[in-house]
Amino acid sequence: MYRILKKRQLAESVFEYVFDAPYVAGRAKPGQFVILIVDEQGERVPFTICDYDRKAGSVTILVQSVGFSTKCLSRLQEGDSVFAFVGPLGNPTDLNAYRRVCLIGGGIGAAVIYPQAKHLKSRGAEVDVILGARDASLIMYESEFRNHADHVYVMTDNGSAGEQGFVTNKLLQLLESEHYDCVFAVGPMPMMKAVVNLTRPMGIPTIVSLNAIMVDGTGMCGCCRVKVGGATRYACVDGPEFDGFEVDFDEAINRLNMYKSINEENTHKCKIR
Repeated sequence: MYRILKKRQLAESVFEYVFDAPYVAGRAKPGQFVILIVDEQGERVPFTICDYDRKAGSVTILVQSVGFSTKCLSRLQEGDSVFAFVGPLGNPTDLNAYRRVCLIGGGIGAAVIYPQAKHLKSRGAEVDVILGARDASLIMYESEFRNHADHVYVMTDNGSAGEQGFVTNKLLQLLESEHYDCVFAVGPMPMMKAVVNLTRPMGIPTIVSLNAIMVDGTGMCGCCRVKVGGATRYACVDGPEFDGFEVDFDEAINRLNMYKSINEENTHKCKIR
């Protein structure tokens, strides 16, 4: 059993959990994820590791409560435990070749780029961060990023925080005066596609995370398969991060839309229990 050390709500249906998981904390690296099972009857759900403390033996994840398992998790409080917390899984991020990096996080995609910012600054890299969301309530970790980045820019669709517009608006503006060795974008699939369409003509290496399409975290279910460079890859075992120029975003977006239509996520009331 893995105990919840801390829990806090960051936005409507978005919770941060800090788990007592010394084994995972001792081996975790930026870009990796864990598989969490709430109870003995629960399903396997993958979550990106957004922070870890090797000394304290703790691991932090960010969870948006949208389905049955995440809603079960949301009912747990500090001191409660989950049945399984397995990891670290997936391939860690390797940004060591880059000295000037722009990290872009859309919504809870901030959970993925946060450990990247901490790692990059710890080795002396220059880091700019662009955070984007529909409105101010969905901007995650802004104050934390300011401790681990040279500049933090906030973009909201309705202008309720930072500047009004998309993350690509800010990236295009920055590229008029800044040179980046790499752009790392994490968020909704259309957002990542838009970032890649912007950086590709400029030849700026761009990495994207496809963790959003993972399901069982082992490659067995096949749900996270995606075309990368014309070949079939699996986000959970071959990724979750890939060269954005090589990803077939149209195929990935179509698959996500198909699952949403089948599951009727917006209206379905789960009756598993």
